[in-house]
Amino acid sequence: MNYEADSTQLPNQTQPPAAAAWTEQTHRFDVIQEQVQVDKEVVETGVVHIIKRVNEERQIVGLPTTREEITVERVAVNRYVETPPSVRYEGDTMIVPVLQEVIVTQKKILLVEEVYVTKHKVHEYQSQEVLLRKESIVVERTPVNPDKPI
Repeated sequence: MNYEADSTQLPNQTQPPAAAAWTEQTHRFDVIQEQVQVDKEVVETGVVHIIKRVNEERQIVGLPTTREEITVERVAVNRYVETPPSVRYEGDTMIVPVLQEVIVTQKKILLVEEVYVTKHKVHEYQSQEVLLRKESIVVERTPVNPDKPI
């Protein structure tokens, strides 16, 4: 709105003063607004090749083993006994009596010998070849367009 007569007076909104002339001007302003639209696009930038290799390696592995060995010792006794002795043990040694009947005016038992059987452990260290496998992965990347950086 423009009031042309007296700028110090305010117009009466119901009736303008007689001396004042009203002129209406319409000003139109275009409001410009920019908008952005974002889209995603899948672009192939390269190809990846994965290669799996299995390598075999021979390795010597030491294995502790245990075995038992027996030592046999014959001990002569040559003594007459009244009753046959039974098998007995002294520590790790088993004593087995060996008997023989002898004809005499009287029959007596003669302990001819004893067999000492001793058991003991022998610890050894043996080597054995073992096949071990080890896998490795190789990744090779190949760009689709080698001139265009990724």
